[in-house]
Amino acid sequence: MYFTSLPDHTKPDFDEELHFSLFKKHNIIFNAESSYSSCDRHVGCLSFKTILSGEEWYGINRQELAIRPGQFLILNNEQEYSCHMDTGEKVKNLSVFFKQEFAAAVFHDTINKEESVLDAPFDHLHQAPEFFQTLQNITPELQQQLNLLLYKLNNQGYHSSMADEQLFFLLRYLLQTHQSDTKRAQQVNAIKRSTKMEVYKRLCIAKDILHSSYIDDIDLNVMSKLSCLSVPQLVRQFKSVFNTTPYQYLINIRLQRAAELLKSTTKPIHEVTWLCGFENVSAFSRAFKTAYGTPPTSYRNC
Repeated sequence: MYFTSLPDHTKPDFDEELHFSLFKKHNIIFNAESSYSSCDRHVGCLSFKTILSGEEWYGINRQELAIRPGQFLILNNEQEYSCHMDTGEKVKNLSVFFKQEFAAAVFHDTINKEESVLDAPFDHLHQAPEFFQTLQNITPELQQQLNLLLYKLNNQGYHSSMADEQLFFLLRYLLQTHQSDTKRAQQVNAIKRSTKMEVYKRLCIAKDILHSSYIDDIDLNVMSKLSCLSVPQLVRQFKSVFNTTPYQYLINIRLQRAAELLKSTTKPIHEVTWLCGFENVSAFSRAFKTAYGTPPTSYRNC
């Protein structure tokens, strides 16, 4: 199924039970533009979320995180969450909900050897892995897949067979993302695999706080409480997994955002400074020159 507008959950006649029942029967794609949308409680199937412009906030396990262009989020089957957008500007949203049987078939085909798939082509009992529900960067490979899907939807219209073919490749890519996360979790300094996985999940919470709230003055003690890791453990394990400290990671996020604004907008330097969370223009300019080898004004003009 394909929708080019988001449902209004606040309408008096909105049939929530009917709406949510669709997610168990079909693969569903939302390719919508809206300036306002809100859902306080959603329990969906395995889903892929990204934003083409603007930002959308999700509430997951008492954590609030923002999805912005260049990022995506995977939510697991039966995950309860909230979502809202209310920036006053148009937000372009792309969400894909995978029917459980479809996802199981793709994972069965991807994980098993060809001989096993050939012997039991319709054995889809394999359950989807538990994805790390954390913000991920959209790679060129994934962007190419999304561009092709959007091109076909926008120019050729929706056809279920076409959409399912594209979603097959998207799911395979998401599985690769999960495998990469699992491998990265092994860098956690712990002996037991279960401990490594749990610490990595908590580190992802800290990482997502930095991405979602990079404009704010983020305190290590607050991050420590929200991620349920002591401050020493947070700094030590974060460095082991992401090869940088939380503060350095935050500065890199701010500088990357500043570089995007300098290239894509005409906002003055002092406004870019404020929008990226730096205290003053001098501090921003020094940090930017150290990272990019040139002052912000020269970077914009080159």
